[in-house]
Amino acid sequence: MNVIKKLTAVLMASVLSFTAVSCGNDTTAQTVSTSKTSVSGSTTSAPEPVKSDAHVYIEGTKFMVGGKEIWFSGGNTPWFTWNDFDGHMDEAVWDKTFADLASDHINCTRIWVNCNGDSIVDVDYDGEIDHVNKAHWRDLDKLFAIAEKYKVYVMPTLLSFDHFKYKYWQTLLKSKELCDQYAELYVSEFCSRYKDCDYIMGIDIMNEPDWVFENEECGKISWDNISYLLGKCADTIHKNSDLLVTVGTAMIKYNSDSIQGNKVSDEYLKKLTGLDGAYLDFYSVHYYDWMRSIWGFPCSMTPAEYGLPTDKPCMIGETANDDEDKCKMSLSDKYKSMYDKGWNGILVWMEPRKGEEPMWYRYDLTQKATNDLYAYIPEKIDPLGAWDTLPDAA
Repeated sequence: MNVIKKLTAVLMASVLSFTAVSCGNDTTAQTVSTSKTSVSGSTTSAPEPVKSDAHVYIEGTKFMVGGKEIWFSGGNTPWFTWNDFDGHMDEAVWDKTFADLASDHINCTRIWVNCNGDSIVDVDYDGEIDHVNKAHWRDLDKLFAIAEKYKVYVMPTLLSFDHFKYKYWQTLLKSKELCDQYAELYVSEFCSRYKDCDYIMGIDIMNEPDWVFENEECGKISWDNISYLLGKCADTIHKNSDLLVTVGTAMIKYNSDSIQGNKVSDEYLKKLTGLDGAYLDFYSVHYYDWMRSIWGFPCSMTPAEYGLPTDKPCMIGETANDDEDKCKMSLSDKYKSMYDKGWNGILVWMEPRKGEEPMWYRYDLTQKATNDLYAYIPEKIDPLGAWDTLPDAA
């Protein structure tokens, strides 16, 4: 089918069937009285009003909520079953997960809401999107409602290098027209539905696009193609919401001007797309121990020392939680050091472990580290006192 005809048909169907979810407080900025009266009785001018809800925004190089800084002390609960959100979401498991996260002062988790496209975004062999599974949206409605219930932020990851192990996704990536179609059919819909969800801390457009460039099984596709898609998606998000945008780069060398070039820089994304909204709001690079001898150890370095640009908030979006023997630093010390060195957050990796009781890999280590950090900087982990009263797990 011709791309334009298919795009028109799917958009019309979307309009007819669309039901937006309301998940979170009204994100319209609320004002608070800030006028002050001097001793002489004159009134000074009030500063700009601040947001008083849980919506995350950025001031300078800090994440903020309600006029206060928030530091993301979190983890990755990437999936419980691969492609969870295709109509088969285990709501009880996710409810328990968020209850546990909140009770252990984990204020953010990164979740792959679309692991490799199977059963969620149906792409034809010619790279055109046939349809998006409607049950996907129903599951995400539930996920973000749970996040709000327990006051734990989600970083939803929309794509992974895993998608591009399939030839038809590689075909999509090599075509600007088809990349535009993906952004307009899936990303735009995501924003329309969830732009008012306060507990989405930011959208991770793609998990580790580096491997699409480097690995044969993912097509070894050029950065111009990869970053065009990233830039188009970023522009789509910015045009359709005020949600923050990032990309989970696997290696610092592709997120740094001082190494092999920042493939997600404002300049590069805007040059490829010609779009003003093609930029990231914060950097979220990944780290594992094999990288240490090449680029250093970010948990004992500032973002600038590690090679990241410092004009935006910087965090480690994925890293091991069980590498104390290798890095000679406890996980608690890693979290604390990241804060002390001027990073804006750390999200450690935890894969699902299924037994009598669903659990996440080495959750005990993450649990101790996040509780220790909360004891160190409670006002930065829960700046709005959102956890003062929490519901019991379902």
